[in-house]
Amino acid sequence: MTLVAAVAMTACGSRTSAEGGAAGVTADVSGDTVKVGLLNSLSGTMAISEVTVRDAIMLAVEEINAAGGVLGKKIQPVGEDGASDWPTFAEKAEKLISEDRVAAVFGCWTSASRKAVKPVFEKNKALLFYPVQYEGLEQSPYIFYTGATTNQQIVPGLDYLKAQGTTSVYLVGSDYVFPRTANKIIKAYAAANGMTVVGEDYAPLGSTEFGTIVNKVKSSGAKAVFNTLNGDSNVAFFKEYKSAGLTAAAMPVVSVSIAEEEVKGIGTQYLEGQLTAWNYYQTTPGAANNRFVAAYKAKYGADKPTSDPMEAAYVSVHLWKAMVEKAGAFDVERVRGASDGITFDAPEGLVTVDGRTQHIAKTARIGRIGADGLITEVWNSGKPVAPDPYLKTYPWASGLS
Repeated sequence: MTLVAAVAMTACGSRTSAEGGAAGVTADVSGDTVKVGLLNSLSGTMAISEVTVRDAIMLAVEEINAAGGVLGKKIQPVGEDGASDWPTFAEKAEKLISEDRVAAVFGCWTSASRKAVKPVFEKNKALLFYPVQYEGLEQSPYIFYTGATTNQQIVPGLDYLKAQGTTSVYLVGSDYVFPRTANKIIKAYAAANGMTVVGEDYAPLGSTEFGTIVNKVKSSGAKAVFNTLNGDSNVAFFKEYKSAGLTAAAMPVVSVSIAEEEVKGIGTQYLEGQLTAWNYYQTTPGAANNRFVAAYKAKYGADKPTSDPMEAAYVSVHLWKAMVEKAGAFDVERVRGASDGITFDAPEGLVTVDGRTQHIAKTARIGRIGADGLITEVWNSGKPVAPDPYLKTYPWASGLS
């Protein structure tokens, strides 16, 4: 045991509190290991996206353990399948916290799953690291948001369309909280930026029927589509899009939930030339990304791509380690207190934790999908964008929250 770890154990006793409130939940660090939870959809409509997020978390855990662990303890991952079902996510979160007594949980993808587990983490005063871009307008003292918030992805995507001369958009999304909230924000942006929303349609998660929606898109005359579909619905949507004769050149689609893994699942023949808004691509230059891509492919296969949510999940484990070591303990409140200003040389570039919002400063990137299935950057913000989850710095967004 390291001296730092010994001091922490003396100060906190053999078990350090996870600040479990009235329930008295504690993270068990009495032995040589510390448990962390992995909460991802390994089955159901979201498995197309979430399995690889779990894989990236495991890669980070293995790297940290190989380097000596955290405060002298090896990380023991405990995995649970959220099964693309929001009540199941809440149930499994409670299990990880109360029964497995993990020090932190890494996972969730959809905002519906995050909203379902949020009260569980807040009740137990336990930590969730959420790795996926989302609609913003939220903060929780017990969630660290390591994916993009609205001003780091959706707003840059709209700014890019505007710069390309786009004057009208059609909104297509899955029928749950993220797309509906994101589209509320998009409509406010459009109204203030000379852009017309000519249509708005939603499909249930997992839907494979897009003939009617695509026909409406085609007849709308929109200059572009802003796509907030999630999961394997994207497969059916883009196949129908191409079947209808719609092309990236004539009516480009900007997607915020399609990364390299989804491109592979959908098929590049349906996506070539289409646009994405993220903070990381497999092609992002830099030594840190070269190492990450090589390590991921060495572990999971040379044909396995990396993607933004995977990278944000990988980064979240390293950020948690840095917070714990700065705090000198696994105690949740001490970890939160140590978070501000934590930096990491991430595959996406330097990221910094904003302790006030518990979001991350990230570089915004727009990319174009190629015939090889990779996404090539066509624009970036030049430097990390400070998180603004409530869009307080945007006058057109007043009243949205």
